[in-house]
Amino acid sequence: MVDEVGYQPLERAEANLVFQVIPKRYAKGSIILTSNKTFSEWGQVFGDAVLATPILDRLLHHCDVISINGPSYGLKNRLAAIEGDTDAA
Repeated sequence: MVDEVGYQPLERAEANLVFQVIPKRYAKGSIILTSNKTFSEWGQVFGDAVLATPILDRLLHHCDVISINGPSYGLKNRLAAIEGDTDAA
């Protein structure tokens, strides 16, 4: 599992490593990725749209994309905890 793709932009060397891993894993097993970036933003994540294109091509070829829209579940629970703490004061 690769969590939070795009949380921080990748340096060129890091993006090249991802480029090497994805094709090796492609069609051999499952890859689970999470990201809050749209596919059109992946060029910025990898610092190069040309590099992002084959990565996305392999990831999206045999995949199910699940888009979850709405507030963050973790943030919701944290905000509820904070609000509960201020009620006690």
